[in-house]
Amino acid sequence: MTNGDIPAPPALPDHLVLFDGVCNLCNGAVQFIIRHDRRNRFRFAPLQSETGQRMLNGPGVSGDAFSSIVYRRKGKWLTRSTAVLHVARDLGGAWQWAYGLIIVPRFLRDAVYDLVARNRFRWFGRRDACMVPEPEVQGRFLS
Repeated sequence: MTNGDIPAPPALPDHLVLFDGVCNLCNGAVQFIIRHDRRNRFRFAPLQSETGQRMLNGPGVSGDAFSSIVYRRKGKWLTRSTAVLHVARDLGGAWQWAYGLIIVPRFLRDAVYDLVARNRFRWFGRRDACMVPEPEVQGRFLS
């Protein structure tokens, strides 16, 4: 703080996934990403965490992010089906082929995404508290 200003917040990592920490489907998706992330590039934060809430209330995040997966990629915030497809692409390997679905009009992709999102607790269940990461991956979660 050279000018008496408030220090700048730490730079946000690219490949940051914000997820619903009490949703079993969302937690399963995070575990899937961790298992298939050969480059160890993805970072995570539950939407319910202090970090997640701070980011959701920041600039560049749309209102639908509160009930969606949110993916920060190259400084841009992506949500819903677009976020999922970009995560698949960035995982690499065979998973990147799923990105080909980006040619499907967004309103159709997001309609399917919204159907699953509305029913995720009924179909997959929910937790009482956010997931606690295993010690070997704890460094990949923002506190």
